Amino acid sequence: MTFSETDSPLLEVRDLAVRFDMLRRTIHAVNGLSFKVRAGETFAIVGESGCGKSVTALALLKLLAMPPARISRGSVLFEGQDLMQLPESKLRQLRGPAISYVFQEPMSSLNPSMKIGRQIAEACTLHYGMNRDEALARARELMEMVQLPDAEERLSAYPHQLSGGMRQRTMIAIALACSPRLLVADEPTTALDVTIQAQILDLLSDLQSKTGTGMILITHDLAVVAEYADRMMVMYAGCKVEEGPVDEILDQPRHPYTLGLLQAVPRLGSSLQEGPRRSLEEIKGVVPILDAPSVGCPFAPRCSLAIDICRREMPRPASYGNDHHAACFRGEQVGASD
Repeated sequence: MTFSETDSPLLEVRDLAVRFDMLRRTIHAVNGLSFKVRAGETFAIVGESGCGKSVTALALLKLLAMPPARISRGSVLFEGQDLMQLPESKLRQLRGPAISYVFQEPMSSLNPSMKIGRQIAEACTLHYGMNRDEALARARELMEMVQLPDAEERLSAYPHQLSGGMRQRTMIAIALACSPRLLVADEPTTALDVTIQAQILDLLSDLQSKTGTGMILITHDLAVVAEYADRMMVMYAGCKVEEGPVDEILDQPRHPYTLGLLQAVPRLGSSLQEGPRRSLEEIKGVVPILDAPSVGCPFAPRCSLAIDICRREMPRPASYGNDHHAACFRGEQVGASD
């Protein structure tokens, strides 16, 4: 799907910063993050565990436990309305009809003591005022929409009676119950085998194309990003390091961290061609502890291209055309070395 830079965004995040105030230190989990999501597009957020992907997603509707979490600055504009300025009562009205979530692990997100049908129907009762029969009929319709087999029978099932793929489909049905304009899918295929992963992602993509829903897809899997996303943002240590159209970034990364992620992906047949003892590429060093604001580029201690200015100053995003930006002083050299 193609988008113009002048397209009005469905969601616009500006300078978002999230802190966790612990007993003896403050964790700077998200640091000045800005991005846009347009209606009908799939926007992927990628990066190592702990880089701030899920915290960013949960902060959009203030779903973080506060305290210890604290949104220290920034705005989240949804259809032009700043969600950060809304009281909790207004946010509750938006959770579901406006923005909905598919969380990482369905077994811990579903209520183990409540039947599946009731869990799906709950949102319809809460937001649309449906009675019990109407809500259960809507739940059955949603179960069929997400291709959950034997929908009538599953209405009375408990989460532990379903397979991993069925539980994930149930989570998607709950997320779609109120026809949201934006769907946040946080690692929607975690712990599923590859066949079920493909089915779930195809299902999300198909439902999105039918409804025009925007989607934020959080994942570690670059193959999933290449297959399903329109644009992507790469995060490192709570910061955005690169953003742009998926094809452009995968073909010509402009940040050393993005390049490192791509080089770490196993390639079919490479070990046979290059010897049985060939190791995968790795990004040397460790992710920084985010208990202090970054001085300079947060990736500098692990970057082979780092120079003195990288350690002293935070790089500003540089443009490489077609809505492609990277926060690196040596972005041109990254492209030349790929």
